Amino acid sequence: MKRAHLLLVLVNFVYISVSPSYSATISEREILLRFKDSISDDPYNSLASWVSDGDLCNSFNGVACNPQGFVDKIVLWNTSLAGTLSPRLSGLRFIRVLTLFGNRFTGNLPVDYSKLQTLWTINVSSNAFSGPIPEFIGELSSLRFLDLSKNGFAGEIPASLFKFCYKAKFVSLSHNYLSGSIPDSIVNCNNLQGFDFSYNSLNGVLPSRICDIPVLEYISVRNNLLSGDVSGEIPKCQRLSHVDLGSNSFRGFAPFEVIRFENIAYVNVSWNRFGGEIEDVVDCGESLEFLDASSNELTGKIPAGLMGCKSLKLLDLESNKLNGSFPGGIGKMERLSVIRLGDNSIDGEVPREIGSLEFLQVLNLRNLNLIGEVPEDISNCRVLLELDVSGNDLEGEIPKKLLNLTNLEILDLHGNRLNGSIPPELGSLSRIQFLDLSQNLLSGPVPSSLGNLNSLTHFNLSYNNLSGVIPLVPKMQAFGSSAFSNNPFLCGVPLATPCSSRGATAKPRNSKALSISVIIVIIAAAVILFGVCLVLALNLRARKRRKDEEIVTVETTPLASSINSSGVIIGKLVLFSKNLPSKYEDWEAGTKALLDKENIIGMGSIGSVYRASFEGGVSIAVKKLETLGRIRNQEEFEQEIGRLGGLQHPNLSTFQGYYFSSTMQLILSEFVPNGSLYDNLHLRIYPGTSSSHGNTDLNWHRRFQIALGTAKAISFLHDDCKPAVLHLNVKSSNILLDEKYEAKLSDYGLEKFLPVLDSFGLTKKFHNAVGYIAPELAQQSLRASEKCDVYSYGVVLLELVTGRKPVESPSENQVLILRDYVRDSLESGSASDCFDRRLREFEENELIQVMKLGLLCTSENPLKRPSMTEVVQVLESIRNGFGSS
Repeated sequence: MKRAHLLLVLVNFVYISVSPSYSATISEREILLRFKDSISDDPYNSLASWVSDGDLCNSFNGVACNPQGFVDKIVLWNTSLAGTLSPRLSGLRFIRVLTLFGNRFTGNLPVDYSKLQTLWTINVSSNAFSGPIPEFIGELSSLRFLDLSKNGFAGEIPASLFKFCYKAKFVSLSHNYLSGSIPDSIVNCNNLQGFDFSYNSLNGVLPSRICDIPVLEYISVRNNLLSGDVSGEIPKCQRLSHVDLGSNSFRGFAPFEVIRFENIAYVNVSWNRFGGEIEDVVDCGESLEFLDASSNELTGKIPAGLMGCKSLKLLDLESNKLNGSFPGGIGKMERLSVIRLGDNSIDGEVPREIGSLEFLQVLNLRNLNLIGEVPEDISNCRVLLELDVSGNDLEGEIPKKLLNLTNLEILDLHGNRLNGSIPPELGSLSRIQFLDLSQNLLSGPVPSSLGNLNSLTHFNLSYNNLSGVIPLVPKMQAFGSSAFSNNPFLCGVPLATPCSSRGATAKPRNSKALSISVIIVIIAAAVILFGVCLVLALNLRARKRRKDEEIVTVETTPLASSINSSGVIIGKLVLFSKNLPSKYEDWEAGTKALLDKENIIGMGSIGSVYRASFEGGVSIAVKKLETLGRIRNQEEFEQEIGRLGGLQHPNLSTFQGYYFSSTMQLILSEFVPNGSLYDNLHLRIYPGTSSSHGNTDLNWHRRFQIALGTAKAISFLHDDCKPAVLHLNVKSSNILLDEKYEAKLSDYGLEKFLPVLDSFGLTKKFHNAVGYIAPELAQQSLRASEKCDVYSYGVVLLELVTGRKPVESPSENQVLILRDYVRDSLESGSASDCFDRRLREFEENELIQVMKLGLLCTSENPLKRPSMTEVVQVLESIRNGFGSS
């Protein structure tokens, strides 16, 4: 009997030994099931078919086998799997493709994967991996494609990554937190066709022999800290089809020679320090579609040869020092969809031939020296979305044929000398969101048809010669008096001047024009009236101060240096509050504090924040701007801050004034003594702090009041301000706490000041706190809305309840995303495990209801998120005991 049993075992052993595919299949099935066991969340049941009795090669979703029956590929992309990678995958000795793009894996790639010498492709893009880039990847000599982009990898790029890269064709490390320089060892990759290291913090220069790689076609190092002169190296890469050097600190001459390359399709050298002239283009590459050299220091004229780039779709030379007139032939560039030439010194007329560009979507010619008229031919550009010719010297009437531009969303004609009346036909452009006709010589009535523009978010007719009664149309009235101000013959709501006082409606308007003599009389009377009013105003102001808030210009020397030889800051200082010192001498001592790093109290997305103190115990917060974002000049700066200076709410940190010079810009705000919510929740800097991080004085009652106060502030910005004010940077570090721990929301309405690269991407500084960003902000096809603020506020709610940061790393190979952590705890019935352990004396149900509200606010779909008004209502019902479920 024993012998028979032994024989059976022996037979089985021999059978298994001579059936390698069967043995491997059993082993590999177990490996994949172990991989499945390491998955903590599979929201779409992508691995439901991975069962012990399933057909590995035919029924396991995302798995493919080679002809011998071994696993060849694992492709699980956009499945939102969460967990860590199982080291057991290293047992798949014949796998060539590992694609896990678009999931939520954390930790890092296990070092055991160094055994996967057969791998051709590793794609783990768009996950939550962290830590250094694994050096063992450089040992995988068969690797052709490596994509580690859109993760949390940090540290330097190891030189060993390119140790055995002879077969590598493409490497992407973009959208991580990498620092240091690009290793020279990358030139070892003789077959490398492209690399993407964009959106990191890499510094230094490009490797000097980068173009020794003979087949290199694709270079992207956008949005780093790279510097140096590339004019001698990049043109050596004769096979380039895509080169993106944008948003770095490169200097010297831009490598415009690449424009003539046979395969070149995309050239971006924007937001650098390139200077000199654009060399004439003799032979433009037939494939060139994208040329962006904006925001540099380029000089000279636009070369006529550039008009020979017939395949070009985007031409962006904005914000340089270009001069001369438009070269002829732009109308022959039939495929152009974007033209941006604004903020230069280009003169001449707007070329009529632009009207032949039937695919044109964006025409930006702002702040040039253009003369003549707005050509009617532009109305032939039927798919035009943006028309901006503001800040020029254009004359004539607004073309009535603009009504043909039915897709138009932005029409900016302000700052010209346009005359005539506003065409009522503009009211038929139903998609218009931005309409600015201010600072012209327009006359006649305001057409009531403009009230049909239901999508408007910006509307301005100020500083013209408009007359008559402002139509009582809610859409127009909502923009307030500033949209109609400085039109001497305009009356009615929302202006303070009633029509009866000026007789604007008393006289019939039978004639089309007033006689010259009448016009002279009116102008003379207006000048006299203005003079009388001015003298009267000055006398009244000399007698007494107004009781309400007043604007004080302390010093106006806008062309001077920001800091003179004595270290004193000079420029234009405007104050919104009478409670601040109004003498220059008082500010001299206070502003010197800006030079003292000991007075820094915070760092934000747009600059550093200092505390400036004056005699009498008055303190303010001074934000020293590092960027002006999309703010183009002093006038726009003052307009934006002036608009915010009038906002008053108990839970807003009020703007106190501003300072502007050519080299320094400051925003003055209310100083709030108890720091930020972030500081109180997470840092050991306040009295009474326990052994854990944070301020133990921040009990649940105070936290709830902070949540409610912040919600009321955002609701005020969204619903009570016309047009609505978006914050787009709501986070705990922008919620300040006063001496009673009441919330004061700061940095609101500064969207235009946030650093922006261009219309095609956001800089990483747009949000310097990971975890608060609404998912739609990363999708270029979607616009920012109030629901983005709702999402960020929801994260703050969860932060208040749990005491945790939005994203934490409890251990070296673990990343905790607060929203997912709270949701999982609620679904598993262990909600109390989320509560901040420092909290005492609270009602558990109240915390749970706030957590549920936070999850609702952070819904992936913006349409499912409540409005901030609804959030306030829910919070008040919770506090009143009506939120129980």
